[in-house]
Formats: sequence, C-alpha cells, structure tokens
Amino acid sequence: MRSRGDVRLEQVLLEAQRRSLIGKLPIAGQVAHSKGFLEALCREAFEGPVLELGAGGGLPGLVLAIEDPGLHLVLLDSARRSVDFLDWAVAELQLSSRVRIVTARAEEAGRDEDYRGQFAAVVARSFARPAVTAECAAPFLQVGGRLVVSEPPAGPAEPTPVAGPAPPPTGRWPVEGCAELGLVPELAIRGAFGFAVLRQRTLCPERYPRRPGIPAKRPLFS
Repeated sequence: MRSRGDVRLEQVLLEAQRRSLIGKLPIAGQVAHSKGFLEALCREAFEGPVLELGAGGGLPGLVLAIEDPGLHLVLLDSARRSVDFLDWAVAELQLSSRVRIVTARAEEAGRDEDYRGQFAAVVARSFARPAVTAECAAPFLQVGGRLVVSEPPAGPAEPTPVAGPAPPPTGRWPVEGCAELGLVPELAIRGAFGFAVLRQRTLCPERYPRRPGIPAKRPLFS
C-alpha cells in the first residue's frame, strides 16, 4: 500500500509532466531512477547538504527529499518556469524546511560564498555534457564530497551493464581533465540505471567555474 507521501509525489510529478518539465516515461520508472541517486549517495555515510544542478521538474531532488527525511537540499535552476514549479512543488510536498530553491546560473552560484565549497554532494540528472557538468559541480563541493551523475544507457556496441561497481568510463570522465577541477573519477554503478561517481579530492581552483556559457563553448575535455 502506497503512503500518502508517495501519492502526493506522484501527483506533483504528473503536474511536472503536464508542464513538460520532465519526460513522458511512466512516473514509476522515473522515480526508480531518482532513487538510484540516493542508493549511490548512501554507499557511504555523509554529512551536509546536497545540491542538484538544473533541477528542472524536480527529479531527482524531490524524490531524494521524500525518501530521506534527514536530507537537506538546494535545487538550483536558472529557468523561471522550472523555479516557479519547484516553489509550488516544495510547498505542496511540505518540504520547505529542508529544501531550498535557488534561481541562478550554476557558473554564477558556484562563485557565491554562500554556496562555494558548502556541499557534501552534487547530483545531476540531465544537466549537460560531462565536461560542463564537472566544471559547474566542482566549485560547490567540499573536499571529500561527491558528484553523482546519471549516465546514458549502454549503446549497441557497449557491453550490457551488470549490477555492481566498476571504474568510471575514462572516455566520458578523463582523469587528467577532471583533475584540473580537483575531481577524481571513482566509481561507475551499472544496473537498471547507470551512475558515475566522482570525488572532490582538493578544493576546486578559484579560476573555475568560468563565465556563464564558457564551459559549454570551450569545454575542458571532450
């Protein structure tokens, strides 16, 4: 039997679909994908808030908040229509004591002292290419913090994913390119859904992130 919280969450996500803020795939599958982020985060104990890059329609952020009542999150997005929806959704799900919505470009928020180096983890579902995601995420992370990114499904030429950890694919997360940001590719989680986990070994250098739009125009790695 589903809880009242699960029913409310489904209703909120159906509204996100109606507003074209999340895809048209079944809600149950999208929630299951979001829960995969929590499983990746909970592979080890961690303290501190979590930031979601490009929160959009609230996946995985709203699911993380519902599933873990002790979690504090910042949902970051620069699009007014997404922020308006997230404001409504957080109030509807009674999460305002633990979930904060921030309207800003990631490149700008990453230079704000209120957010820089303040997070135990950053999650990203469909934010951008790996180089852009890494450059936008690293400034937010504490030393030892983790970046958890949803990975695309295996293509026809790739082996079928199997459950369990493995090294991240170096083609998408090259060691040298990530090291420029203080990040180390640490883990690939392969199963029903795939995730890459990167560790912030040192604080992100002050020169990053670059100005808005530059990470996408001149990525640090391809």
